[in-house]
Amino acid sequence: MCPFQKQEDNKVRLCYQVATPDVAIAPSVTAFQGELEQSFAALKKIGYDGVEFMTLDPKRLDWPRIKKLAADYGLKVVLVCTGEVFGQLQLSFMNPEARVRQEARQRVKEIIDFAGFLGAKVNIGRVRGQYREGEPREKSYGWAVEAFQDISDYAAPQGVAIALETVSLMQTNFINTLQEAVQAIKDTNRDNFRLMMDVFHLNLEEKNLLEAIKTYQPYNIHVHLADNNRRYPGQCGLDFRRIIRTFHDTGYDDAFCTEIFQLPDQETAAKGAYQCLAPLFEEIYGRQAGKI
Repeated sequence: MCPFQKQEDNKVRLCYQVATPDVAIAPSVTAFQGELEQSFAALKKIGYDGVEFMTLDPKRLDWPRIKKLAADYGLKVVLVCTGEVFGQLQLSFMNPEARVRQEARQRVKEIIDFAGFLGAKVNIGRVRGQYREGEPREKSYGWAVEAFQDISDYAAPQGVAIALETVSLMQTNFINTLQEAVQAIKDTNRDNFRLMMDVFHLNLEEKNLLEAIKTYQPYNIHVHLADNNRRYPGQCGLDFRRIIRTFHDTGYDDAFCTEIFQLPDQETAAKGAYQCLAPLFEEIYGRQAGKI
């Protein structure tokens, strides 16, 4: 287990992604949206243990109020996502313009500060960027590794772990598989720069989803759950009992969080995900399921 994980009680948590108010409301955002207190109240009532944030600009947020709200509702903030830094601002670590690359790093560092205040991890997904025609791949890869090292060094004194997420070829041509991610982790060579697994992307990019989890679990510090159509678990074809059992049997004992399209609406999606997952976590991990 990475020493930078801030997991006080070794408790497996079932979490839901929540957009902070700085993120523009849009159908493409894979998170519960709206005023934070209302989001927390709805998710706590359903039975979730925690949340991860989708955040764009932490400077616009009231950090003490958010921390207090999470504590008041008994929801652990486990991770802060950076996806919309690319999705809504088009900032990335591999942009040919040095100014844009630096702005991407600075925005991620602000998110690291926010995560450190909350005792959470930070993920790196689309913000890492992608290979571009006309740019030598070695140069682009070097930009990414330099950025990974920079943000990891910035995060380490705050006790923040960075979780590199593999993303399918439909969204980027850089770090699609767990093997590629682990090579980047080795090249970055920072203790707090680790791996996260999103089963939606693993299902698309790995030859065998369950074997990939078994092989690369030693590097893993966070998990995203979604069905193979990116809707809530139980809507399509993934076998979540086998998936969660595999994580359990390989020693994973940290947070699981949904990252799903909010369809047909966010309340239905949140309840549907919980109804599918909570009994499995009770069966496999012994987590006591709440009531909707």
